[in-house]
Amino acid sequence: MSDNENAVVKQKKTVQDHLQSDAFREKIESALPKHLTPDRFIGVALNALNKTPALAKCTQQSLFKCFLELSQMGLEPDGRRAHLIPYGQECTLLIDYKGLVELALRNGDVARIHADVVYETEYEAGDFIYDRGRIERHVKSLKPDRGKVIAAYAEVEFKSGTSKAEVMSVEEVEGIRSRSKAGKNGPWVTDWNEMAKKTAFRRLSKWLPLSPEIREHIEKDDEHQFANMKRVNAPKPARPMFKEIEDKDASAEDVVEELVAPPEEGDA
Repeated sequence: MSDNENAVVKQKKTVQDHLQSDAFREKIESALPKHLTPDRFIGVALNALNKTPALAKCTQQSLFKCFLELSQMGLEPDGRRAHLIPYGQECTLLIDYKGLVELALRNGDVARIHADVVYETEYEAGDFIYDRGRIERHVKSLKPDRGKVIAAYAEVEFKSGTSKAEVMSVEEVEGIRSRSKAGKNGPWVTDWNEMAKKTAFRRLSKWLPLSPEIREHIEKDDEHQFANMKRVNAPKPARPMFKEIEDKDASAEDVVEELVAPPEEGDA
């Protein structure tokens, strides 16, 4: 086989081939936290591709950018903490509120985070009380007929003993959904309650001591989904929450280009 033929074969590498390559493993190994091994991350990533065939139509560049951002955060594309959503040929990373909570809890100042939805019967019975930024009471009903969801909320307790909560009506949540690129498919359709909790948590996140990298990702996601929400700085300087890719001067785009760029002609 000639050098040119070798180059053509290399150009046809699939996403699965790149994920299982030594080059990709080396790039993520230095970024992943101790609880997440390269083998596990790659396995979850391959499973995500199998579960969502439309991802195969996305560009390799957009897919690997999402994978590398997740490895930096120490999150898996498992459909619970993070979602890979195909928009035509572009893969977009959506961090679920569970993923955002996990990131926030890595900071030593946060003691507890909770998010939930409120049903009609709970509110009418006086089992949900929100007063001046605090959830004073929420007794969750276990009855099968709880009525409609009327609100979503998120609350955080800090180790200092202070707390903060944000409550959003269904109308406010739907307003956010209507401006979201993913509002008509994906988790907004299959897991509305979870997305409502995430929306409330995102509003609460302005009170959390998140690292600059995580806050930048949230705000970048806001630009695509929540254009009317304002950028808010962290309450105080935050500590880094994940290791950086080994080459600190390289952006995710640079690393993706290195991983999936087609070989030069004559490269054996």
